[in-house]
Amino acid sequence: MSPHDIESLARTALPEMIDDLRTLVECETPSDDKELLSAGLAAIEDLALRRLGPPDDAVRHDGGEHGDVLELLYRGTSETTVLLLAHYDTVWPAGTLTEWPFTVTDDGRVSAPGAFDMKCGLVQAIWALRLLRERDLPRSTVRLLLNGDEEIGSPFSRPHIERLSEQVAATLVCEPAAGPDGDLKTARKGVGLFEVAVEGVEAHAGLDPYGGASAVHALAELVTRIAGLGSREHGTTVNVGVISGGTGRNVIAGHARCGVDVRIADPAEAARVDAELAALTASDPRVRVSVSGGWNRPAMVPTPASELLVKQAQSVAAELGLTIRETGVGGASDGNFVSALRRPVLDGLGPVGGGAHARDEHVLLAHVPARTALLAGLLMAHAE
Repeated sequence: MSPHDIESLARTALPEMIDDLRTLVECETPSDDKELLSAGLAAIEDLALRRLGPPDDAVRHDGGEHGDVLELLYRGTSETTVLLLAHYDTVWPAGTLTEWPFTVTDDGRVSAPGAFDMKCGLVQAIWALRLLRERDLPRSTVRLLLNGDEEIGSPFSRPHIERLSEQVAATLVCEPAAGPDGDLKTARKGVGLFEVAVEGVEAHAGLDPYGGASAVHALAELVTRIAGLGSREHGTTVNVGVISGGTGRNVIAGHARCGVDVRIADPAEAARVDAELAALTASDPRVRVSVSGGWNRPAMVPTPASELLVKQAQSVAAELGLTIRETGVGGASDGNFVSALRRPVLDGLGPVGGGAHARDEHVLLAHVPARTALLAGLLMAHAE
C-alpha cells in the first residue's frame, strides 16, 4: 500500500478526524491551568484508546504545577523506533471557546483556538498510526510524547524530550507546517526570555524633583539600547514587550522593569546578547540595573541527519504528487532541544493553515489527508 492509498483512506476518514479535532479543541488546555490540562490529557488518552487500542506501554510523569508528560509506546513491525512530539497546551485562556467556538466554515476551514497549534497535528499523528495499524502495514515502533508546557518553554518536559530523543532513530514534530504550501521546518530561532529591573531613588516630584533618581526615566533610556541589540545581518531580533514601574504621577519612580524577548538564528549570538545585557548601566549613577532570565530554547539549525529526514519526506511527498520544501521560521518548538543535541529531527509535519496564537487561527481541511499520509509514509520508511 502506497502513501497515495493511505491518503485516500484518510480522506474517507476526514469527518471522523474533524470530530476528533472538535473533541480535543473543546477541552480547553491553557498552559497555566493544571486542572484543565489534566482533563485535556485524559481526553487525548481516551481518543488514543478508541482509535489505536491499548498502548504497549504507558508512562506518566507528574508535572507538578505544569501539565503532565505522557509517553505512549506502540510497537510496530520493526524494532526501529521513532519519537513523535506533540504538545497539548495552548496559549488561549480558559473561556475563549465561549466567544470563539469550534467552527467548520463553508470554504473548508476549521476555525478554533488551538486547532492549528497544535491539536490537529496530534489528531493527524493518531490517525497516521491508526491507518497503518489497522491494515498491519510495515511501520516503525512509535513512542508518542505528549506534553502540556510547550507554550511556556517546556520547563518540565525538556529533560524527558532530550532523554527519549537519544533512544530513537528520528524525532518527528507534529507542529503546524509553514506557509500555504506546507513547508517543513528545519531551522527555528533560539529564544531568550529576560527581565531588566531598574532601582532608582523615590522622591516627591514637586517638592524634591532633583533629590530622586527616576527608575522609569532610566528604563526609557535603556529600552532603545536593548532594542538595538537586534541584528538583521545575523537574524537576531529583540522585542521589549512589557514595561511597568512607578507608584504615582507625582512620585519620582523608585522601580521599573521590562520583559525582553530575544530570538537568534545563529547560536553564537547568545554570548553577545548575554554580554550586552550584563553591561547595561544607567546614565545616573544612583540607579541600579539588574538582568534576570536566560535562554529558553537553543536555536534549531539544519544538520546532516535532519537533511536525510527532509529527503525522506520529499520522497514520500512525491508519491503523493506533492512538492515539499524546507524553510526556517522565527518561532521555536520542542524540536529545538533535539536539534541542539545534533540528533535527527524534522519539524512542521502537522497541518497546513495559519494564525497561530492569533484570532484567525485555522486549519485548511483539504490538506489534512495528505499531511496524515505524509507522516504515515515516514513511519513506513523507518520500518525498512
